[in-house]
Amino acid sequence: MILIRPATTSDLPALFAYLGDQLAENGREGVLFQPLAPTLDGVPPAMRERFATGMATPVGQPGWRHVWIAIDAAGAIAGHIDLRARPEPACSHRTLLGMGVRHDVRRAGLGTRLVQEALAWARARGFAWVDLEVLSQNHKARALYVRSGFVETGEVPDLYRIGGVSVGEVSMSVRLG
Repeated sequence: MILIRPATTSDLPALFAYLGDQLAENGREGVLFQPLAPTLDGVPPAMRERFATGMATPVGQPGWRHVWIAIDAAGAIAGHIDLRARPEPACSHRTLLGMGVRHDVRRAGLGTRLVQEALAWARARGFAWVDLEVLSQNHKARALYVRSGFVETGEVPDLYRIGGVSVGEVSMSVRLG
């Protein structure tokens, strides 16, 4: 059984190790899920700072971030999801979603459980919308989000050039309430 719980700052070392493994998998099997070239260098310092600072910032303040982690029977992180402030001051009624699931537990419903947890939290705190961006070619993630109630709101083709390959990004949103 996998337990989903809010992450704390004491979880950051394990979270960064997990995220580093996720980034190393980026592009494996031909599917990118981050707009970055695959890296074995772990989590970039700027990403570490965004997570650490965001988790220490109260919800509603600029830069806040709330993170959940999924813990497997061995105590390892099997997945995560986070909601964070949009950077635009007039968008405090909306939040941005990011997530990932460890490769060996994908396709077993954990992604759906993580999304449901985050949406329930956002709804309970009065957010009107949850938004996300997903790489166009990541069809499995897009299907998960559609099953969770998200609708595609736009696409930017050729937004990124990763390893010489053109990659687009799809915006998706779900209205809460």
